[in-house]
Amino acid sequence: MKIALVSPYNFHHPGGVSEHIGHLQTEFRRLGHEVVVIAPRATQGGIEVGDGFYGVGRAVTIPAGGARARLTFDVTLYADVKALMRRERFDVVHLHEPLMPVLPYMVLLNSTSVNVATFHAFRNVNHWYTVFKPYMSFVLGRLDGRIAVSEPAREFVRQYFEGPYDVIPNGIDVDNYGPGVVPFPWAGDGTPRVLFVGRFDEARKGFSYLLRAMALVQQQFPAARLVVVGTGRPDRYIDLAARRGVTNVEYVGFVDAATKARYFASCEVACVPSIRNESFGFVLLEAMAAGAPVVATDIPGYASVLTPGREGLMVPPQDPAALALALVRLLADRGLRERLGASGRVTAQRYAWPVVAEQVLGVYERAASAAGGARWRRDLAAT
Repeated sequence: MKIALVSPYNFHHPGGVSEHIGHLQTEFRRLGHEVVVIAPRATQGGIEVGDGFYGVGRAVTIPAGGARARLTFDVTLYADVKALMRRERFDVVHLHEPLMPVLPYMVLLNSTSVNVATFHAFRNVNHWYTVFKPYMSFVLGRLDGRIAVSEPAREFVRQYFEGPYDVIPNGIDVDNYGPGVVPFPWAGDGTPRVLFVGRFDEARKGFSYLLRAMALVQQQFPAARLVVVGTGRPDRYIDLAARRGVTNVEYVGFVDAATKARYFASCEVACVPSIRNESFGFVLLEAMAAGAPVVATDIPGYASVLTPGREGLMVPPQDPAALALALVRLLADRGLRERLGASGRVTAQRYAWPVVAEQVLGVYERAASAAGGARWRRDLAAT
């Protein structure tokens, strides 16, 4: 098959949707399909043609749901997108976050293919969906299949746009986090380490609550170290750490996937203290695949991945005391850490990318059937 994977976000900037699309592209190609990614360019406008990639329009950074989204708003490229779709004649067009402006709209309005969309987002309310519901409903009417990455994500979008949604989770490269990962030389040196992975200066990630919790943790474990992997500005937290008496905070910055796996393999506990707007616990899944016990906040996106007491512990969001108690409990009990870590590895296998990719192909098949495409079923059966 010839498949287009469409993202509203700058594909070359780190992010969950971009990683999701990249892994689907890899798995589909492994199965013999031809796959093209269509997404905004980085800093330049116009159209970029690369190997398996079409860049459309300059990406502009805007706030979105407590994060920052890098989207294109260049509607002057509509004719170029129309020509691209006519020329390529994709068999399946798979749009991710189809309601984000504006590239998914331009693609979907010019697609004559089998159209499938994945909804990644979760939040309590979206006023834009209410305001633009008539137009968005018209656009979504062109879809033949719908996927949500979790039950919370499905319930969120179904508040505004009714219809059937298959739930297919994000995936994880379990081999990248497997037992073969070599820890850093300092691992196991007797220093208790708590690992945070993510964009720590986004308020929704809850990093400030973890800093407050570390002040309590260090009362019990004075040598405990907080290791922070990800992008952000450490200077924003110097005063908070000083006021709370928190020491031993190490800001690593952005690292590649292989190095990140080594951090998970080297630290005693992974902590994920987000407070809202998480549709799926991808960082939890990374920790679980690495065999690291997890302390996470009990929010819908995380509760759909982690079972308390099986792969980790869950605490109320925005509660530094509860966070500290859970961290202390795990740091003090090696046997519990090992048991939770072993269970996490087992759970993570269900989210391996080959498994997820096959589920997505199943949605393509059902969507093609709904659209009357008997040819697709023959192609899929031959895969």
